[in-house]
Amino acid sequence: MIHYLEQLQNKLVGEFYFNETPIHQSHLLAYATDASVYQEKPLAVALPKNEQDIVLLIDFATQHRTTLIPRAAGTSLAGQVVGNGIVVDISKYFNEVLEVNTNENWVRAQPGVIRDDLNKMLQPYGLMFGPETSTANRAMIGGMVGNNSCGLHSIVWGSVRDHLLEATMLLYDGSKVVINSTTSSVEFDSNNNTFNTIKQQLYQLLNNDTNQQAILHNFPKQTVVRRNTGYALDALSQTHLSSGGEYNICSLLAGSEGTLGILTEVKLQLLPLPPKNIALVCIHCTSIKEALQANTVALMYSPMAAELVDKCILDYTIDHPIYSRNRQFIAGDPAAILMVEFMATTTESLTDKANQLIAALQNKQIGYAYPILFDGDSITAWDIRKAGLGLLRNGIGNVQPVNLIEDCAVAPADLPDYIEEVQLMLKRYNVHAAYYAHAGAGELHIEPMLNLKSAEGVLLFRSILKDTAALIKKYNGSLSGEHGDGRLRGEFIIEVMGEEVMELFTQVKNIFDPNHIFNAGKIVHTPAMDTHFRMKQDDVQSSLSTYFNYADTGT
Repeated sequence: MIHYLEQLQNKLVGEFYFNETPIHQSHLLAYATDASVYQEKPLAVALPKNEQDIVLLIDFATQHRTTLIPRAAGTSLAGQVVGNGIVVDISKYFNEVLEVNTNENWVRAQPGVIRDDLNKMLQPYGLMFGPETSTANRAMIGGMVGNNSCGLHSIVWGSVRDHLLEATMLLYDGSKVVINSTTSSVEFDSNNNTFNTIKQQLYQLLNNDTNQQAILHNFPKQTVVRRNTGYALDALSQTHLSSGGEYNICSLLAGSEGTLGILTEVKLQLLPLPPKNIALVCIHCTSIKEALQANTVALMYSPMAAELVDKCILDYTIDHPIYSRNRQFIAGDPAAILMVEFMATTTESLTDKANQLIAALQNKQIGYAYPILFDGDSITAWDIRKAGLGLLRNGIGNVQPVNLIEDCAVAPADLPDYIEEVQLMLKRYNVHAAYYAHAGAGELHIEPMLNLKSAEGVLLFRSILKDTAALIKKYNGSLSGEHGDGRLRGEFIIEVMGEEVMELFTQVKNIFDPNHIFNAGKIVHTPAMDTHFRMKQDDVQSSLSTYFNYADTGT
């Protein structure tokens, strides 16, 4: 294989790493993992400089039966860009904003553009790309499309799928296609016979009564706004041959985790910048369930966001050198705080809406303190919420919070009961967890505290996800809401969606990627979720003599 990789290297304009030299090996090790718990050394790493480089990689993968793993910033939490094929990193050379249309409010950009950088560039136009991740200062548009990212304000600004107007993609035979509402039509396209075949086969799959019924009865209920489990066939079937809805295969690409082709360009719908006046009502509660009951009340007042922070995270701020200064708004020792944000053009209207919400909560005897933070003062509270993931990593020892059931979503109305059942399940396992984030969207990031360096911890890792998948099915929710299925949850898609829908997902993969060269092992044919961990289990290592003393870390 080395000989063939050398031949490929000689053809590529961009960078390529694959051999045994130290510089190549350092790249292979760096790209062996992402922000997840998984690690697997890739065959090679490519940084293509142009579309022709990608075509060469597609030809090589087809000929040599390997897989291409599209990668942007590598912030994925579920192992989406971990595998033993060729990692295709588009972050270095596909990072240009190509066009801004202020009349129609859209932007064309390459997939390596960083989300926050894009919005800084758009700000003078009074426009923004709405979906946001907690990693928005480094997460890239291509990865956000792959995961159908949402973010803090998703109850108003939606997910990437809601804003993806068009995608330029290289297909399994290396041909290029521009996918939008016009080209998605089943009508013949003289420019791309391969895409014609894909459209016809996808049309046949959707234009089948049995398949439509399977989609209708097995996908999450309509009130579940975060819905990324598998391929978004429900988004297409609702508009398919339809009643006036816009049929755009881009809906299927969002959340497909790079398994259907390689994006080289996207066209995104933009939003006007929101009002600058902000009011943040911080509802202090004596339990997480009470905070979730407050959430159902808050949603009646059309907030911009409703985010939960539990005591576990709040306690990490007490002695923190930075976040301890952000605690002035906290009254007493709440078990959870629900942060409800409103935006408006005047402070008076904000105050009125905030007071209406507080009166409704007091009438229902929900909460015990309701400080309102305006404008700049709200930043300190939001900083605590946004720092949740990092704060949780400050724990000492091998028992650490793990991304496992952090991306499961249900309807907001079901959230109190669902979380109560999750808490009971974790209690049976004698496992503690942190609860935070997107209550308004029906998704709390639940991070169980496990020791994945032990065999017992790995066993719990699988058991907890399996039991949670059963709960998600019970509440007709979504196994993944914004972080994707990846290697973590892919194995359990069938448990939630059923065999009929899983077979449809396999058909979609075969339609777009008959040779399985794009990110194999994601969404369909996923390897076991408890394999290829970055950390070794029960590995007894000799003590190292270090200059600094790390005895208090317990590691």
